[in-house]
Amino acid sequence: MNDLKAILKDTRQHLMTGVSYMIPFVVAGGILLALSVVLYGQGAVPEEGTWLHDLFFIGVRGFQLMIPILAAFIAYSIAERPAIAPAAIAGYVGNEMGAGFFGAIIAGFIGGIVVFYLKKIKVPAVFRSIMPIFVIPIIGTFITAGLMQWVIGVPIAALTEGLTRWLEGMQSGSIILLAIIMGMMDAFDMGGPVNKVAYAFTIMAVSQGLYKIAGINAVGVCVPPIGIGLATLLAPKKYTDAEREAGRASILMGLVGITEGAIPFAAADPLKVIPSLMVGAAAGCASAALLGAENMVAWGGLIVLPAVTGKIQYIISIIIGSVVTAVMVNLLKKPVEDRNGEKAEVMDDDIDLSFE
Repeated sequence: MNDLKAILKDTRQHLMTGVSYMIPFVVAGGILLALSVVLYGQGAVPEEGTWLHDLFFIGVRGFQLMIPILAAFIAYSIAERPAIAPAAIAGYVGNEMGAGFFGAIIAGFIGGIVVFYLKKIKVPAVFRSIMPIFVIPIIGTFITAGLMQWVIGVPIAALTEGLTRWLEGMQSGSIILLAIIMGMMDAFDMGGPVNKVAYAFTIMAVSQGLYKIAGINAVGVCVPPIGIGLATLLAPKKYTDAEREAGRASILMGLVGITEGAIPFAAADPLKVIPSLMVGAAAGCASAALLGAENMVAWGGLIVLPAVTGKIQYIISIIIGSVVTAVMVNLLKKPVEDRNGEKAEVMDDDIDLSFE
């Protein structure tokens, strides 16, 4: 019982492990899929028999792997390599039943916990070498995938379908409110737990074909680093040499969808920077919702532009959010020479602003 409590206590760590392994599949598959549609130029699946059609389905296959990969590496975080196959197979079974993202999470935890306890079974020394590669994967898969197939798959699929309908309703109803909330979550801790909740929500939306939500989040994750970098260019006297250098790097990180580029600035002056980032991200996300930008990939920045529908609207939304961020933070900040006496201000000698 104590072991189970310890596993559940580290739920966030297990989820983040799964997400980190899943992201390359989401990005690579989604970008290739979207690129084939863009190159085809007709806003549809490329004609069968063409290389673009083949490229489209390479992207589709990569994209489809995100569910079993997520399940596999949640389980891996709990019980290491023997848990990968049971959870991945259960995640795939659940996805075929319509359980989707939620099914992957549950399959990952069940597979990890089942294998964790199977590994504790005492066996004669002669059988120990075959346990992790033969016995545990087979028994673990039967239990985990069996539970998904015969017990929990249908209820999870119903839950996923209900949530999908709710999200579809949000897309045509309270989309602006949702956009503001997601933008503020993206900017609040810049890659931390709150940001990751918004990202997980986006992944689930993409898996259900709700690309407007992904477009909103794509703006939200890149506005904070681009906005704070822009602020250093607009008002250089309010930033130290190290901060201005970090600002240029922050813009580059924002362009490839890495929100963490804004962290050094937030750490140095949280009371002025974090509210500015949140307001700017909310403004950018609300603009994306109003303008109807959509994104077929659960990522952000200009790197996903091939996967975006409404590219001009998407870029305008990023610009709006970034300008709002830069103007607000610069209105709140004082010039460097006026900050020397402020105890609340953390200067560049106290924090490493490099990205090395």
